[in-house]
Amino acid sequence: MVDAHRTFVIVGGGLAGAKAAETLRSEGFTGRVILICDERDHPYERPPLSKGYLLGKEERDTVFVHEPAWYAQAQIELHLGQPAVHLDPAAKTVRLGDGTLIAYDKLLLATGAEPRRLDIPGTGLAGVHHLRRLAHAERLRGVLASLGRDNGHLVIAGAGWIGLEVAAAARSYGAEVTVVEAAQTPLYGVLGPELGGLFADLHREHGVRFHFGARFTEIIGQDGMVLAVRTDDGEEHLAHDVLAAIGAAPRTGLAEQAGLALAGPETGGGIAVDAALRTSDPYIYAAGDVAAADHPLLDTRLRVEHWANALNGGPAAARAMLGQEIGYDRIPYFFSDQYDVGMEYSGYAPPGSYDQVVCRGDVGKREFIAFWLSEGRLLAGMNVNVWDVAEPVQQLIRSGQPLDTEALANPEVPLESLLP
Repeated sequence: MVDAHRTFVIVGGGLAGAKAAETLRSEGFTGRVILICDERDHPYERPPLSKGYLLGKEERDTVFVHEPAWYAQAQIELHLGQPAVHLDPAAKTVRLGDGTLIAYDKLLLATGAEPRRLDIPGTGLAGVHHLRRLAHAERLRGVLASLGRDNGHLVIAGAGWIGLEVAAAARSYGAEVTVVEAAQTPLYGVLGPELGGLFADLHREHGVRFHFGARFTEIIGQDGMVLAVRTDDGEEHLAHDVLAAIGAAPRTGLAEQAGLALAGPETGGGIAVDAALRTSDPYIYAAGDVAAADHPLLDTRLRVEHWANALNGGPAAARAMLGQEIGYDRIPYFFSDQYDVGMEYSGYAPPGSYDQVVCRGDVGKREFIAFWLSEGRLLAGMNVNVWDVAEPVQQLIRSGQPLDTEALANPEVPLESLLP
């Protein structure tokens, strides 16, 4: 039976929120658990939206975190299609869009992020798309299939992970694809110039055209439909549909309105939290894409937008809400699948933080591991079509010890043997 004397509220119906609710119950919390979702769909995972589901290889039901019946069985009070519009930390209440006022003892903000918008003429045309929500993926899947049938053109703004995964999906449907990117390589902010070109080559081999060093200035249309995209170097690209994949912004509006401390632009914004994912209010926590956390291991404030952070951060916040000692120090991790190339990336090595990149394996065959190092210490590793190595890579990052780079580059030397 639920003990109505204590109420924990979770604002945000994504993976972090759903896993937090699950953890509260699995850890023995018997109070009320209220999960507030601004979408009408039950909580779902986002990676399939640009991978298996978008490709038509996974059914819609596979994206959900739990079966719909699970929430009632676990006695989770679910508010679907109801955004939280006001947070009052002094009164410890949340007001929903329909006026419902909910009191809480502790609160978790797992409000996620939203796609950054193009601020140019033409964004209101029917053929301009974003990819963040299940409804976006449903629409885009139909668009890609139609473009493939009609030899249509998709132009993508941004050569980050979402832009490249959608490009791969579009080519699988047979659509023509052009990617416009301001940097000189794809994924420059993550992989730097050393390895970004590898992904450009991969996509070119599959017929994707790139236009680097340029930005959209206008989406040209007629009768509400997209006709072309113009860039700031005077080029014009034929387009029937456009995808804006220029990043995501943390949804901090509720926290800002409530006066909670926010992180600065150096972390990409977000709600500032400590290593226990606690905000500046001792009764409010934040997890997932929106949380900019003090990372005990990396000794920096970090906001991570990837699946693994939601998967692990939601449960960590739930345990902290229950009074457990938490120091959330997971190594950032993400994965991507494009054509026949799968990769995993562990660590944090933004441009300027490393002084050496070492590779083991065959880069030309796209079967290798890349390592980003600073003064011999491993900051990050990416395994490409090489599997079961993410754990030792993360252990090497955690060790913080200088490594023998010759041994690191040698495929005959087990990574585990390099651990101190």
